[in-house]
Amino acid sequence: MIQDPKLLAETLDAAFAGVDPLERLRMLREQVKGKLVFTTSLGIEDQMITHLIFSNDIRIDVVTLDTGRLFPETYAVWRETEEKYGRRIHAKYPQAESLEALVEDQGIDGFYYAPEFRKACCGVRKVEPLKRALDGAAGWITGLRADQSANREGMDFVSFDGQRRLIKANPIFDWSRARVADFTAREGVPVNELHGKGFLSIGCAPCTRALRPGEPERAGRWWWEEETKRECGLHVADATAVANGGDIVDGAGI
Repeated sequence: MIQDPKLLAETLDAAFAGVDPLERLRMLREQVKGKLVFTTSLGIEDQMITHLIFSNDIRIDVVTLDTGRLFPETYAVWRETEEKYGRRIHAKYPQAESLEALVEDQGIDGFYYAPEFRKACCGVRKVEPLKRALDGAAGWITGLRADQSANREGMDFVSFDGQRRLIKANPIFDWSRARVADFTAREGVPVNELHGKGFLSIGCAPCTRALRPGEPERAGRWWWEEETKRECGLHVADATAVANGGDIVDGAGI
């Protein structure tokens, strides 16, 4: 087994190209020594990965970040998923004191008024809980796909996250949305009903809208901001900077 995490990431990145997502997950579990965490937004891509983990009893923790502002439909698919597979999706929540201070400072929907307010909100509701979700993890699995946005095209199947000092893997990186949708329909995987109403990328309710005809997949997220900066800061080179209102470097929010 390769001990150097950077070398292991490079080896797995090359190996992922020739196998399917299930084999990629199994490969990660076999090769990465220590805790593996999959963070799910409960969107269709993440539901596919959750299905693969639960159905094949792969020893990977499935965790979601409950910001407190999710759609009712998101909670519904969360419940349906736990009922179907008989497994728990673990939740991380914002720290109460930090959240109270945020709302006291900027108001309940302050994120609409300034980019730094929105970044601060994402920092409290997402970035800090993610830090706790990944505490002690050797590997982090996500549902990122290359064709979701221009920011994501240049990512790898597997990389070494130097900020968090762990291996980060994207097992469906080369899958299209249509291919994911075909898989979930064929396998009977629970999906968020908002996907059928034009919400292709689903985050917090106040920050997500349905797409208009011809818009790209993530256009409905933080639509009031400049297009190149519409990210929440979960997948950045310096998550601490984002949590403190800094600029997003390589954003690709959940």
